[in-house]
Amino acid sequence: MKRFYPNFILSILFGLFSIVGHSQQNEVLPAGLTEGERQIIAQYSFSGNRMTPPPTGPVRAAAEWEEVEYLLITWQPNFPNILRQIVEAAVQECKVIITTQNEASVSNYLTSNGVDLTNVIFMDEPWDSIWIRDYAGNTIYSDDVGERALTDWIYNRPRPQDNVMPSAHAALTGIPIYITDTAPNDLVNTGGNYMSDGLGNAFASELVLNENAAGNPYGVSAKTEAQIDDIMMDYMGISNYIKMTPLPYDVINHIDMHMKLLDEETLLVSKYPEGVADGPQIAANIEYVLNNFQSAFGTPYRVKWIDAPPSTSGAYPDNGGYYRNFTNAIFINKTILIPFYRPEVDGPALAQWQEMMPGYNIVGIDVDNSGENLIALVGAIHCITHTIGVADPLWIVHQPVYQADINTDVTLDAMVKHISGVSAVDVMWREEGTTTWNETAMSNVSGDNWTTDLSIGNTNVEYFIEAEANSGKVLSRPIVAPDGYWTINTEVLGTGDLMTNRISAPYPNPTMDAVSFNLNNIPGSINVSVYNLLGQQLMTEQLEKGNGVFTLNLNPQWKGTLFVSFEGEFGSSTKKVIKL
Repeated sequence: MKRFYPNFILSILFGLFSIVGHSQQNEVLPAGLTEGERQIIAQYSFSGNRMTPPPTGPVRAAAEWEEVEYLLITWQPNFPNILRQIVEAAVQECKVIITTQNEASVSNYLTSNGVDLTNVIFMDEPWDSIWIRDYAGNTIYSDDVGERALTDWIYNRPRPQDNVMPSAHAALTGIPIYITDTAPNDLVNTGGNYMSDGLGNAFASELVLNENAAGNPYGVSAKTEAQIDDIMMDYMGISNYIKMTPLPYDVINHIDMHMKLLDEETLLVSKYPEGVADGPQIAANIEYVLNNFQSAFGTPYRVKWIDAPPSTSGAYPDNGGYYRNFTNAIFINKTILIPFYRPEVDGPALAQWQEMMPGYNIVGIDVDNSGENLIALVGAIHCITHTIGVADPLWIVHQPVYQADINTDVTLDAMVKHISGVSAVDVMWREEGTTTWNETAMSNVSGDNWTTDLSIGNTNVEYFIEAEANSGKVLSRPIVAPDGYWTINTEVLGTGDLMTNRISAPYPNPTMDAVSFNLNNIPGSINVSVYNLLGQQLMTEQLEKGNGVFTLNLNPQWKGTLFVSFEGEFGSSTKKVIKL
């Protein structure tokens, strides 16, 4: 789609047409704005007439580690080796849609380099840039695991062909699409500044607020934070949109350049030497998250740090270095692609990724060589890739248990959903050092919630969860099991650690009406109280014993964040619940 804007001065017209026609000229656009784009941005029309109303029912935005059917890339001829490596790894996991108007050339290049094209689909569409993460649509599902669709925001660059690319993907795959390009839902947003946990929580920098505020350079309607949150809820099912202070040296303010969600409760974050570059602001942002938000399980986020590498001369972004990181990575089912730079920094990062994500195929791709210096354009692997989830996800949510007291029973809970229903859920487990997996069936306690107890001795236990849908589809969590699994480390725990394991996370969470907890052999009676964010007690009741499943019916008038407190002779434990 090309748009024409009469009455521009000649220089502005030239700048616009050079941008629109760049795909024929092989101009390489950076992730940020070019000087020419800055000159035309005030006159460029970002709103459109493709807008669709939001979905009529509840939707859920998928997390990146969920099942993937398609990987999406745009074939920029200046980066053939990087793109070839991405395709080579991805075709082992899913279908790959390559946008190019030179199919024969790209096909010949891939086949001559040994890439099997069986899972490759070529899409002949005009394009502006390689940064598909920022402009491609994001996968959503109705009713958690129902109809698959895409949500498309306004791309925050004057690149009209990129901005309509999600519609081309939707037409090619036959997937419905919801578009936010017309007031009052004309939302400017970018995929590199968005991460979802699949449970209604998402992270961003405050860029999304600034780009939609009064006086924004895009000419879209001014929106408050609450209005932006409402759009994200309506179109994406995001009920808790966490926004952090932009970083001083990150010129594009995309969180994927320094942070990655590894699962529902784990944040991987770039670490700089003390006082260097964006290190202080990143640390402040993570502290803000930990002090004000909890994971979907009602527990603090787990934070893992990974060193951000400098240039060969030791330069970081505050003294001329590029914005190098190891967080700009992408999940493609059982494979994770991460950026590489040079062996002395890549080796430790690869080892850390393999330790954090056991069983995954971790593939490093050089983005910092003189021939294809992608990182110099302020982007890496996550920035030039996107995914579309599968049509029938078998969705397994589980908060792993990482430690337990010796000689005790550990309760394991899971929420499992499939459009056809779920026929069986099992815990596969073995004692560390053994090779044979044991199978323990989980019981369906209510709705989509399953539970079982494992008896733990004095040896660490490795386990994963396997589910089967009524349709016959089988999937495990972690998705790489049995090559990858969780480990319960056995030790003598203190009272606080024991309570963490003996009172489960609330489920379902968020919830519309009731919430349940698994209580595991807690001595004495327990006082249960519910508080709101203001600390006001909403209700209290006493349980005579702390065992089995405790279900708490929530007043329909209660909304938002609630805290459920358990107190007794064991001490106290508080769980966070989101009431919709």
